[in-house]
Amino acid sequence: MQSPSDIQPITRPPRAWCDALAAIGTATCSSELSLMGIRDAQIHGPRPLKLGRSVAGPALTLQMMPKREDLYGSNEYENPEVQLHRHVLYPAEAGDMVVVDARGDMASGIFGEMMLTFLAGRGGSGVVVDGCIRDSAKARELDLGVWVKGVTPNYHAQTNLIPFAVNVPVACGGALVMPGDIIVADDDGVVVVPVAMAERLIEGASQHVEWEEFARLRLSQGGDLRKYYPLTDAVQDEYQAWRAANQPG
Repeated sequence: MQSPSDIQPITRPPRAWCDALAAIGTATCSSELSLMGIRDAQIHGPRPLKLGRSVAGPALTLQMMPKREDLYGSNEYENPEVQLHRHVLYPAEAGDMVVVDARGDMASGIFGEMMLTFLAGRGGSGVVVDGCIRDSAKARELDLGVWVKGVTPNYHAQTNLIPFAVNVPVACGGALVMPGDIIVADDDGVVVVPVAMAERLIEGASQHVEWEEFARLRLSQGGDLRKYYPLTDAVQDEYQAWRAANQPG
């Protein structure tokens, strides 16, 4: 089990990148990453506890492992500073996302109301767990995005799991997450954006979002799906004229 003194800080990407990816959303991020060679960037399993939030931020990671009683007791308040699920939260900054490899376990509540309240108070954007939280009614009231597989009344080490390491590579919902990766999360789920690919993704996705806006307008007006989605050469002049007329400034 990792010592708290061995935890490494993450390197955070520019906030502008995260804001742009949050506006782009998971569906377009996923399809653009596929075109860039990442066949499946989704963290499978976690769903939003509350709908209507679209966020993106760098990943603080927490690795959970199967419980061994000789390494870890069951009392959640015993020696709190050795409990690494606290230490993943301590360095949280505004916009950060906490990503937990909880092994898909459906019995252990990784965080409860108090831990999530702390993260919200630090300005964190959200938490992604391929497992459960507890105190879900209170969690829904927080100004914090929560993506989980389910909920449970059990606390984190009561049943099957113990926190093992912080800010290490983790496997969350079948996806590899590196500390500092940009996590994009909304009603469709959660996508991992490698930092080295973020700028190119934003550029390509922004063009995608723009032509889809035009296509959506024409389709809502009864336009031909075969011509407008995706855009064909036959409507490129029309699209460029619309684009010129709608350029800001």
